[in-house]
Amino acid sequence: MNIVAVVGPTATGKSDLGVELALALGGSAAQLSATRPNAGTPGAQIINADAYQLYRGMDIGTAKVTDTERRGVVHHQLDVLDVSEDSSVAAYQASARADLDAIAAAGDRAIVVGGSGLYVRALLDDMNFPGTDPQVRARIEERAERLGTRAMYNELKGADPAAAESIGTSNVRRMIRALEVIELTGDLYSANLPKQEYVRPALTIGLDYNRAALDARVEKRVDIMFERGLLDEVKGLAELGMGRTAARAVGYAEVLAHLAGDISLDEAREQIVTNTRRLTRKQMGWFGRDPRIVWLDGASSDVLGAALEAVERADHGVITPQPEGPVRRSLGS
Repeated sequence: MNIVAVVGPTATGKSDLGVELALALGGSAAQLSATRPNAGTPGAQIINADAYQLYRGMDIGTAKVTDTERRGVVHHQLDVLDVSEDSSVAAYQASARADLDAIAAAGDRAIVVGGSGLYVRALLDDMNFPGTDPQVRARIEERAERLGTRAMYNELKGADPAAAESIGTSNVRRMIRALEVIELTGDLYSANLPKQEYVRPALTIGLDYNRAALDARVEKRVDIMFERGLLDEVKGLAELGMGRTAARAVGYAEVLAHLAGDISLDEAREQIVTNTRRLTRKQMGWFGRDPRIVWLDGASSDVLGAALEAVERADHGVITPQPEGPVRRSLGS
């Protein structure tokens, strides 16, 4: 029984499809308790893979599914962090993989839902997270400050040419991390880069939309967020003290700038629309490079039926990635 992941850009309807799939494949918690009080009939549970839905209180701005919208389906990795905390992909991987173990032990199917590509891959793919050492990191940072970006790039290129090519000449933060890993592990940083290899049998379904349609969905989504009280939500979270990670989320960063008096509320709204559209391009760039994804037309009247057919084929060992869809064509990915 394959894990099923539902991925794609913001505003494509991933959360709704995830719940529909869970109900179709296994039913809600209430239904399961009635049909299999002693187990036996497979169920389905959802694991969140949206980096910002991990945070308690970040509900409206992340379009987090409400209790009602979950329709009794068990959800994991929602509301597990305070907004003052910084998230960690490595910590998410460990916790979410423990959820996978528990779901499998119950005889249920896991459905992973989210648009944070790194989190999806950390959960499903062969990806390692080498440790860190503050002293080593500080020493390399001091060297970078003293010698400059070009010198650090040349140092990395001499130690690990593949890593240098992957990182490029301008991202000094990643250069520092690569050199830290090399020093700590004695291995190439490139040897620790993620591989497109599932650690457990999985099917990844991507939701595809025409670019113009997706842009319109983004604008409508932002309108709904303000109608539901995004401004008050951000005010309340700001009073709690938002950490670096939570405060830079699209939708929150712009409202925080408004609350600081830097921009008007109308400007904040416009920036949220623009930045969310930019985010959708980035997400499609990430997911569009993965040839394993089975892409479905999110605007289809029967996207659930198409998803269920893909799951059935995958469970019988047949996974057929779809031809390039309209969003990927329009984004050039």
